[in-house]
Amino acid sequence: MNQEATRALVTGGSGGIGAAICRRLGSTGHFVYVHAHRRIAAAAAIVEDIVAAGGRAAAVQFDLTDAAATRAAVETMLEEGTVQVLVNNAGIHDDAVFPGMSPAQWHRVIDLSVNGFYNVTQPLILPMIRTRFGRIINLSSVAALIGNRGQVNYAAAKGALNAATKALSLEVASRGITVNAVAPGIIATGMGDAAFDEAAIADIVPMKRAGTAEEVASLVSYLASPEAAYITGQIISVNGGMMG
Repeated sequence: MNQEATRALVTGGSGGIGAAICRRLGSTGHFVYVHAHRRIAAAAAIVEDIVAAGGRAAAVQFDLTDAAATRAAVETMLEEGTVQVLVNNAGIHDDAVFPGMSPAQWHRVIDLSVNGFYNVTQPLILPMIRTRFGRIINLSSVAALIGNRGQVNYAAAKGALNAATKALSLEVASRGITVNAVAPGIIATGMGDAAFDEAAIADIVPMKRAGTAEEVASLVSYLASPEAAYITGQIISVNGGMMG
């Protein structure tokens, strides 16, 4: 497979980890669709960065929780060529201890991570199968592996992604398609910075520091490459030695 010809879609590409993944994939020869729902200006700025560095990219805007809108956007992308790398990165926190968690908090987090995964991944599978090459990488979380207080909804959503990763990998393994999950720990982004101070990080993380978005992007880039052809159905943590 010629990686230079590969099209990649990164959902939630305007966020901290998503942006790093988009830039990394752009630097390794992929044409990158940088997805955003509301932050389309941020997605467009990332596209400008990729193009300025000699890569190819385009910003796309749609609501992953809207099945019809997502399918329409995917069909438009497929008219330009098969999307053979999909990074399901979009996700949100809406934290609360479970006794005080509202139905809206529960459904909002589950809807984006789980239903959003289905809405965008399902219409891309058959085109991948036809080319006998595909890389699906789902962004999970250490919260799905060891839990985290106040994040029952988030842990449930990412745990569902882990299970879907394993099941889907079995269905498409013989078709040249790999499906893996990357489970970051504490990463230095706006989302992570708000939850943990330096003292907490030193106590929780054996490496005594937060990870970087670029360290997550490096693993995603490898899993998206032809070199990772024999790795599938795995949940790989990037967490500085945290158990889980």
